[in-house]
Amino acid sequence: MNTVVAGITYRALLGRRRIILLLLLPLALIALAVLLRAFGAADQATTVDLMQKFAISTMLPLLGLIAGTGVIAPEIDDGTIIHLMSKPISRPVIAQTKFLVAASLLAVFGAVPTYVAGLLLIGGEDGIATGFAAGTLVAGIAYAAVFLLLGIVTRHAVTIGIIYALVWESLVGNLIPGVHKFSIQYWGQSIADQLSDSPFFKTDVALSFAIPALIVVTVGAVLLAGQRLRAFSLTGDE
Repeated sequence: MNTVVAGITYRALLGRRRIILLLLLPLALIALAVLLRAFGAADQATTVDLMQKFAISTMLPLLGLIAGTGVIAPEIDDGTIIHLMSKPISRPVIAQTKFLVAASLLAVFGAVPTYVAGLLLIGGEDGIATGFAAGTLVAGIAYAAVFLLLGIVTRHAVTIGIIYALVWESLVGNLIPGVHKFSIQYWGQSIADQLSDSPFFKTDVALSFAIPALIVVTVGAVLLAGQRLRAFSLTGDE
């Protein structure tokens, strides 16, 4: 990790309109939790439903798209990435640093609000808050890697990312059960299921598949991102 690159990336991302987008979704999650608590709907079934359908299935992929593409795609679009790559910094290190920045943002804006929302609703009952926070964390790390790679390989990263997150993972994944095995959000839910004892939450993706899949996808995407940057021309041509 290069601290200079990390500092530049944090300042660029958090100083733009993306910080508003990063805040809107977790604030909406916490607001929903407060409302449910206020109206007496704070039970395990409702909490699990909110965590599954909003926190890990809707909020997290969108946050991953914002953070993962946001750490590098704007620099490629406006050409400032050329200045960064002209410095004596390994391009794989640049990719790894960008990934760590995106992953840290997803931990702060994804996993932490998920845990807070769970605590607001049912406290520490049956490990639901902890389980979904952990699932959101590991899935968020994988999303950071995938969307970082997407931001490097195509200028249409946001469009493709939305199609992947909302169509493939949310729509197709919910309609065709077999697709769950190839969905990052369901790998995260497998982690959550392992840490939770709630009778209202079960996933059909085995932990023995989810963990290797998360590792392979995350490591593979970061390595490919580094190699793609290595092949990136200083003239800006892809």
